[in-house]
Amino acid sequence: MGKIMPGERFPVLKKKLSPESYCALASIANPKVWAFVADCIQLCQPDETWVSTDSPEDIARSRQEAIRVKEEIPLSIPGHTVHFDGPEDQGRDREVTRYLVPKGEKLSPALNQIEREKGLKEIRELLAGSMKGRTMIVRFLTLGPKNSVFSLPCLECTDSYYVSHSLNLLYRPGYDEFRRLGSQARFFATLHSAGKLNELAVSAEPGKKRIYIDYLTDTVYSVNTQYAGNTVGLKKLALRLTIRRADQEGWLAEHMFLMAVHGPQGRKTYLAGAFPSACGKTSTAMLPGEKILGDDIAYFRPIKGQCRAVNAEAGIFGIIQNVNPVDDPLIWKVLTNPGEIIFSNVLVKDGRPYWLGMGIEPPEDGVNFSGKWFRGKKDAQGKEIPFAHKNARYTVSLKALDNCDEALDQPEGVDLSGIIYGGRDSHAWFPCQQSFDWSHGIVAYGASLETETTFAIIGQEGIQEINLMSIQDFVSIPLGKYVRNNLEFGKKLVRPPLIFAVNYFLRDEDGKFVNGLRDKHIWIKWMERRIHGEMRARRTPTGFIPCFEDLVKLFKEILKKDYTSDDYRKQFSLRVPENLAKLDRVEKFHRQEVEDAPPEIFQILQEQRKRLLEARRLYGDRVTPDSFPVVTE
Repeated sequence: MGKIMPGERFPVLKKKLSPESYCALASIANPKVWAFVADCIQLCQPDETWVSTDSPEDIARSRQEAIRVKEEIPLSIPGHTVHFDGPEDQGRDREVTRYLVPKGEKLSPALNQIEREKGLKEIRELLAGSMKGRTMIVRFLTLGPKNSVFSLPCLECTDSYYVSHSLNLLYRPGYDEFRRLGSQARFFATLHSAGKLNELAVSAEPGKKRIYIDYLTDTVYSVNTQYAGNTVGLKKLALRLTIRRADQEGWLAEHMFLMAVHGPQGRKTYLAGAFPSACGKTSTAMLPGEKILGDDIAYFRPIKGQCRAVNAEAGIFGIIQNVNPVDDPLIWKVLTNPGEIIFSNVLVKDGRPYWLGMGIEPPEDGVNFSGKWFRGKKDAQGKEIPFAHKNARYTVSLKALDNCDEALDQPEGVDLSGIIYGGRDSHAWFPCQQSFDWSHGIVAYGASLETETTFAIIGQEGIQEINLMSIQDFVSIPLGKYVRNNLEFGKKLVRPPLIFAVNYFLRDEDGKFVNGLRDKHIWIKWMERRIHGEMRARRTPTGFIPCFEDLVKLFKEILKKDYTSDDYRKQFSLRVPENLAKLDRVEKFHRQEVEDAPPEIFQILQEQRKRLLEARRLYGDRVTPDSFPVVTE
């Protein structure tokens, strides 16, 4: 029996593909791949379909075509381009991002969902004929390093060269991996169409925007949107599918950065961190003098008793607001020198990009996400349009950074020693603390992570909310099960990573921040020393905090700055009523929003409540840090 070709089973492929693209697809011996591509062609009806093989010419084509069709505009610095999303397409859209849930199943109430058949009908009707007059691009990539237990093959079909160009920078090429795996490839698939475009080459029907996740078939559908968080299927959309895969296979997929922190005698220690958008995630991962391994999505596996970790991605889709040469010298260097970068939703004047908080006065006019812009321009509601969007971004390969860690593509990952949870909390959490053990950290820090909504999500800003482990928007299994998986994961490890919490947004009674912008580096260095048993701590009701004497040394060593006892009291005095109120909110959330919440959650929260009440009985509502005992554990 001869070899079956894709055109024999799916005639549309032979008919609609060029000989080169047909040959490229035929080299992947996977009928499920053929079926998906054929369905996309029949549904979306592109004029032509191009299958990328990741050759240097194909990699270059995405950028060249994005410029030709005006999805990107070249800037004055070689390699730099800018892309604009529409005014109503400037962030992840929670309201129209939904799980397709089969009849008889349901996810946690906190997760947006729609009955599967109804949702499929709606999204496919919106996608029908959406690529007429355009080219469908077929891309093969991997999440995680190639040829690794961590790697997950992915396929995306899109009519956006900007999306394809972004994929080049953000992920590892996967065409050869699909050829190697053949029919064994269990892949995630994404179908995206920007839909109808206006004269600015942006999606013209944002009211018909939909991003639907079908976890039965590991497929994401996205239409009438161009914002990368809604269209680059391997980002948060695939994270939702990866969480289900990890749940089935006993590992963890996390919304976390990965970094390497340098210690004494050339030591390098790997930490992960979960921060909601605009809460200091990238600036922590990019601390001067340290190494970055990833800024967004990490996979953890228990291997020989160790927690091994990899970056699912190979690039950064980073918030550019407040990136400046003083606070972010490494990113600033990349953004202001030749190299392949996509800016999005910044202001452009004379080929130069301007963004909020860059420390340079912007021009009085230019081009931004609203089209031609001038100071004082207003939107349809009469609200003044800023020169750049708060959620403006830059897209760049990690390997373009001087501080990219050498282990980025290491198939076995790195040995993870610490995990950090951080949000926006003006009132309660210390700037830095360490949990008593794995379970306490997962519950009291991770499952209790509270923040304020920011510009990275469409909707009202400044609303206080629980954002469980900074992954709540993406969890496609019951939230209670997700917490339980984290609790159980620690039991598979000989020495689980230590768990820490940070809060860069604590304010004093006058509303002023008690953290300096660079103080985060001290907290990270303290964690590194704690992991290796080199620094003491004070035991408080909510966790271990640094000792004053150690911070004096670290501030002098790292920041060349004097640290005073007044600084220590402001930062590390326990605020009992605020922490009790936080516990109330957290417990209410888990009782109302988390189905099948593990009983350990309420047990650990209750134990913390008792410790807080006892501290108030002994010392009052504000407890200075020197009231707590010093421990060496």
